[in-house]
Amino acid sequence: MESELDGPDTESSAEWRERLTHRVKQMMFVSGETAEPSADTTGMIEEIVRQQVIEMLVQCTAQAGRRGSRSISTDDLIFLIRHDRAKVSRLRTFLSWKDVRKNVKDSDDKGGGDAADFAGGEDATAAGVLGGSGPVGDATKKNKKAKVGLPWEVASFYSEQVPERDDEEDEDEEEMNYATLQRLKNADERTKHMTRDEYVHWSECRQASFTFRKGKRFKEWAGFGIVTDSKPNDDIVDILGFLTFEIVQTLTEEALRVKEAEDLVKRESGGENSSRRKRKRERGLFDPPEEGRTPIEPRHVEEAFRRLQRRGNKGRAMRNFSRALNRTPLKLI
Repeated sequence: MESELDGPDTESSAEWRERLTHRVKQMMFVSGETAEPSADTTGMIEEIVRQQVIEMLVQCTAQAGRRGSRSISTDDLIFLIRHDRAKVSRLRTFLSWKDVRKNVKDSDDKGGGDAADFAGGEDATAAGVLGGSGPVGDATKKNKKAKVGLPWEVASFYSEQVPERDDEEDEDEEEMNYATLQRLKNADERTKHMTRDEYVHWSECRQASFTFRKGKRFKEWAGFGIVTDSKPNDDIVDILGFLTFEIVQTLTEEALRVKEAEDLVKRESGGENSSRRKRKRERGLFDPPEEGRTPIEPRHVEEAFRRLQRRGNKGRAMRNFSRALNRTPLKLI
């Protein structure tokens, strides 16, 4: 579903900035921020996301240089998030289905009638499978969802691969399914009290993307041609669009936790009116409504970013557990 801010890639810089701010607000709304964030808050999140994208491009360019290539690949991007197995599994599934859709579209464009053959009935499909040949059998093999292999996996070290079973799930897929269930649970909690119009708006916000129909502007914003000389393909742009949404979501959820802890301290201490604190009574039926929920502020985003940049004890051990100031690289969210 398109928004009125979607348009051709010929939009001006001001229009692009307006659309970017609108997209950030939509992503924050899906992540749990129901209030209207200020321009300072959205601007800070946008700048953090841009820094993260630039850092990813710098690291990908360095990795491509180590293997003697001037252009970055999808493997370079996935390698940066290899420790998040659930996210890697979701990316691999996305790339696999994207390849299937591309093959089906190419088959239809060539006029092979593959789509009609698939819809022809079970007899034609069974004949193609049992015969092991024929147009339907070949198309089925071609359009089957292939597993995306990664060069750092142990299975890629061998020329012979173990045949896959349809009823078998690896550990990455199990983690992806668990993460997906958690996301669906959170989405259900956020939407179960919504009206029909509110849910339609939430569904539109859920489709927000920095890259949808704005590939050229996104490349300029991300620093392609400045940070790296590599010309990205569509898969790289799509992966960056996926990761930017994840960054905004992670930042917003962490900032909401910071704000919730701050509000809890204010309620327990009485806030500014601690000297006149009274016993809180239960709300009655005819009591006036409570004040609207306040949005997260830039200080909450700063604290969330600080927490997400926190290094573990392993990094401190390399500095002999000292608390001295050291220049550390930007940590990817």
